[in-house]
Amino acid sequence: MANKGQIKEQTKTKLKLPKQYQVLIYNDDFTPMDFVVEVLMQIFDKDEATAVTLMLSVHKGNYAVAGVYPRDLAQTKAAEAVKWAREEGYPLKVEAVCQ
Repeated sequence: MANKGQIKEQTKTKLKLPKQYQVLIYNDDFTPMDFVVEVLMQIFDKDEATAVTLMLSVHKGNYAVAGVYPRDLAQTKAAEAVKWAREEGYPLKVEAVCQ
């Protein structure tokens, strides 16, 4: 039996979301545009139109954001893209940076 004077304590738990990291793809003069589009589609799950738009952003500027992910996923995707580029003989630079 509960006491009438008993106070129920409620605690609110705030979930802290993990820091998000941007995966940046940088422009270079050697990596073919078609390869960058393939990387964006295969590794970053972009549809072809979005991949082409991002590739053109990379080509016209210094870099573009391929995606935003938690740290481990961002680093994994960046490393996978760089590994694939090196296997193909391209100097593509991809890195994960904290927002």
